[in-house]
Amino acid sequence: MHRNRIKQAQSLLKKAGKASESQGKLKNPKEGKIDSSIYEEILNKIIKTEEFIYTSRPSHQLLKDDAEEFCSDLIEIRNKIDEILAEFGVLEKENVEEKVKSLSERFIFLTTKGNFKKLLTRWGVEPQRIVVAGVPLEAEDMRILNPNIPESAFEPIKKKISHVKNDINRKMKDLDCKNVLVVVEKDKSGKILAKRANNIYGAFVIEKDKLKDVDVIEFKRSLEKLSLS
Repeated sequence: MHRNRIKQAQSLLKKAGKASESQGKLKNPKEGKIDSSIYEEILNKIIKTEEFIYTSRPSHQLLKDDAEEFCSDLIEIRNKIDEILAEFGVLEKENVEEKVKSLSERFIFLTTKGNFKKLLTRWGVEPQRIVVAGVPLEAEDMRILNPNIPESAFEPIKKKISHVKNDINRKMKDLDCKNVLVVVEKDKSGKILAKRANNIYGAFVIEKDKLKDVDVIEFKRSLEKLSLS
């Protein structure tokens, strides 16, 4: 069974190469080194996607959640194939930051810290698309973050929240953008901001354990998954 699956995977790799050729002229291969770990990831992903063939019998119809997972895996396979082909000069190496910039055009980005804005900018997001909240989107959420906060602090906080919301609305109008994307860490402030932004704006969310440990390629893949939404 495993041998048959490997043959099926290799067949799909050939078809993927032909599909890439139809999108742009491929160059003749040059000398290069096979990254066996990437190739193994491709095979494992293809074997994983094959399960959808069996579980969706006899119609092969996929419901939304399964369709998202299936297509997300296929995108990862395609990206990994492109990495190998780029190593051998068959494809031009992708300008990842330019790709991020393109994928970002449908979003206004909302995050919690100035340092996170710097990361997003370095990954390719245009600075004018980014809003740093610094505070929750509802004053009452400050009590969750700081139960001992004095009443006197709420008026300044409400003003900051008003500025943040005005900034979001202005950017959405100026940039003709209807979607908000929250990019935060999985801490209390990040989760609170993400939940409120989803309630208010129907925001999409990218949550990571540590944003500083995320590289531009991983961020690009997260944006690509959202492009299926």
